[in-house]
Amino acid sequence: MSLPQFRLLRPRTLGEALDFLGKYSGHESAHTLPAQTSRGPDGRGRPSPHEHSRGRLSPQVPIQVIAGGTDLIPSMRQKLFEPEYVLDLRGIDEMRGIRPAADGGVAIGALTTLRAIETSAFLQQHYPVLTEAAATVASPVLRNMGTIGGNICLDTRCLWYNQSLTWRKGCGFCIKKDGDLCHVAPGGTKCWATFSGDTPPALLCLNAEIEIAGPSGARRIALHEFYTGLGDNYRKLQPNELVTRVFLPAALADYRGVYRKLRVRGSIDYPLAGVAVVVKRSNEHIDDARVGITAVNPAPVLVKGVREMVAGKALDETLAEAVGDLAAKTAKPLTTSALTPEYRREMIRVFTKRAVLAANN
Repeated sequence: MSLPQFRLLRPRTLGEALDFLGKYSGHESAHTLPAQTSRGPDGRGRPSPHEHSRGRLSPQVPIQVIAGGTDLIPSMRQKLFEPEYVLDLRGIDEMRGIRPAADGGVAIGALTTLRAIETSAFLQQHYPVLTEAAATVASPVLRNMGTIGGNICLDTRCLWYNQSLTWRKGCGFCIKKDGDLCHVAPGGTKCWATFSGDTPPALLCLNAEIEIAGPSGARRIALHEFYTGLGDNYRKLQPNELVTRVFLPAALADYRGVYRKLRVRGSIDYPLAGVAVVVKRSNEHIDDARVGITAVNPAPVLVKGVREMVAGKALDETLAEAVGDLAAKTAKPLTTSALTPEYRREMIRVFTKRAVLAANN
């Protein structure tokens, strides 16, 4: 499948990138729509060519942002996005790099590649759950291109959405793109497309924050506040804004960490269920533990109640199994992939138990 025609913009500074976004994103979309989704006014004033009789129209966002391009380019080939402009961030050096802070924490530029995170000696020593998660993303070639910012902003996925235009047209389209029906849950009006990034559950376990730059300056928010839990409007990012940095606190440094992932092909696929676990021990007892899950909900989420369940206790198989049960109850998989929801929920249970035991040991 060929790419649609577009104009490539190559800023050299963050300020120049934000100027381009402000100029080409469109005033209306900047106030009402998330960046990099399929909804927004057409900057050329023309209707989408995908209008059809039974569903609502999903016009195209006039500009899309590309970092590594490992997710956007395939989506453009499938005609999920047909922007007039593509903003290439790769020339902005200030958004790249891993910089340890004096207090023991670290700041990671959003353009830092997943390969750089995977191989960072500092992160391997102090935040091993993040390096483990980064190491499972796709293949080595794609990790050389993909970025931590792109993985955080990854578009949600669904068996009905991530298809060619011809395929989607034959199914009558869907809520996330050009339609009015969710094929996963036909009786409702909510899109259940699933978030499938590997690093965000690890970052949630580490209490990460992100920096978002826009026309009014930069703001810093907790990562868990970034996601909405809606498949088609999945993040709180305006079209004239960019995620620029990720911050990991010193307080979570040196926690033991493990990431486990279910996928059909072990060398390349997105997760169909993913579990991140961090544990802090004192003598033979657990001081703190956190579990994050991905690929089974419209957003990556922390499993509530884990710390209260394990704090002050010696971890054994029974306790690890109880944590796995808690994670399985948090998971809400639906038929967004080729594997059944029941199997994916069960694997969340199994992987959580295994990851908790591995992190403890």
